[in-house]
Amino acid sequence: MPAVDSGGAQVKSAVRTVELLEFFAGQPGMHSLTEVQEAVGYPKSSLYMLLRTLVDLGWVETDATDTRYGIGVRALLVGTSYLDGDEVVAAARPTLDRLSDDTGESIHLARLDGVNVVYLATRQSHHYLRPFTRVGRRLPAHSTALGKALLATHTDEQVRAMLPEVLSAQTEHTVTDRERLIGELCTIRERGFAVDREESTLGLRCFAVAISYRTPARDAVSCSVPVARLTAGHEHLIKEALFDARDRLTLATRRL
Repeated sequence: MPAVDSGGAQVKSAVRTVELLEFFAGQPGMHSLTEVQEAVGYPKSSLYMLLRTLVDLGWVETDATDTRYGIGVRALLVGTSYLDGDEVVAAARPTLDRLSDDTGESIHLARLDGVNVVYLATRQSHHYLRPFTRVGRRLPAHSTALGKALLATHTDEQVRAMLPEVLSAQTEHTVTDRERLIGELCTIRERGFAVDREESTLGLRCFAVAISYRTPARDAVSCSVPVARLTAGHEHLIKEALFDARDRLTLATRRL
């Protein structure tokens, strides 16, 4: 990849730096130089120099032997700054709190990032038996209610361009056929909400709605509940609470 300055193309050193940080973000823990080199494919000599520069700047950390590398604390500072400065996250806080109180279940706000969803905010369930999802977690959009709610705001042709024909399976219940998923997206558009039936995590069902302050939608909110605790009455309450949250969030983010 050629390095250029102001012509609009990518600068090789900058691209490699970002790709390295994304590798560490997606592969938690510490990794040897050989492991990193096999993953990113850069020449070892230039990779080593880039890693040492990132270590000196705090973006990458090393273990006690100084031979293994992992994501550094500065990445956390930047991630926190993103959330602190995001107007949607700030505007959504009261609604997420209310949705948590109304349902008693785990609540999530997530954003579509390519073919994935990234969790921006969570509220933990009031119950002992509850799922755990951390802010910053990334999951394939097609396997989550959040992602399906957001994909449904795109046209079928846009979804076909975004997703491969065969989709990755997170569990035995994940929809892995793109055309079958597109058929489900049509249903989601009609009823206004998406459902994840243990497609991302076994034993967990999730319901989600997209926030329509822009088209296609970028953000969605969901409620996750263990299947063992889900009754017909509780499901109805969750859906009604999500529709109310959607309307509140749409109003709160209208000018953003």
